Amino acid sequence: MRKSSTILSLMVLLVIGSSFTAINSWEHLGSRTVNYKLDRDVIKVTAREGGFTKLKVKVTGGSINMHKMVVQYGNGKKDIISLRHNFSKRSATRLIDPEGGKRVIRDITFFYDTKNLSKKRAKVHVFGKH
Repeated sequence: MRKSSTILSLMVLLVIGSSFTAINSWEHLGSRTVNYKLDRDVIKVTAREGGFTKLKVKVTGGSINMHKMVVQYGNGKKDIISLRHNFSKRSATRLIDPEGGKRVIRDITFFYDTKNLSKKRAKVHVFGKH
């Protein structure tokens, strides 16, 4: 009985530890709720959050048609990333590599439209990996 209890405890610790690692590997940089039209939204990211080697965009709640995102770096340079993708209410982008490796990001601007016929508005979330 004691052996099975010990094994169960170790399995619980392993699951909690792996969940903690997965949560900490990606940092949530911000979210915006989408309007029902052609629009753009900006998510501000501060230098105190450090540099990022990868970005990922997730959409929840509703559907949107994402055209592009513009990443403004701390040094003033911009990276225009064409997404041209219809996101369903639980989809995400591929991993996006900022130009030049680890970069400090000042803000990210999204250009999108929506023809969402449901009452739920989509929400765009951005995550960065250090």
